[in-house]
Amino acid sequence: MGPLSRVAIAPYQDEHLTVDFEHRAVTLDSRPVGLTRKEYALLALLVSNASEIVPRHALLWEIWGYGAGIRTRTLDVHVRRVRKKLGGYADQYIETIFGIGYRFQPFHIVRPRQDAAQDPVAGVA
Repeated sequence: MGPLSRVAIAPYQDEHLTVDFEHRAVTLDSRPVGLTRKEYALLALLVSNASEIVPRHALLWEIWGYGAGIRTRTLDVHVRRVRKKLGGYADQYIETIFGIGYRFQPFHIVRPRQDAAQDPVAGVA
């Protein structure tokens, strides 16, 4: 296993997504997500490094064994396929860091901001 690989026994789980590392299974809203081996490896690597930017070269090395000198679009194609399978949650979960790599962001509910007039704490220092 490479430097980014982590032995993750406990599954990742939030309101919508579960990644069971032990059984190599992914569910979205309690439905199985059919991923190829490479798609699963990509998602699992991003999830196991949640909130961290994973550089393109590291993903290419860890998943495909490609060295830094290899120029390929295979990573982008696989990210696009994984995003498609994550449906409406794709943009919430997988963030593109242009020119650098990708980052998995754990799901969080975006709550609408309260109007300052309704917020008793607003403006209090």
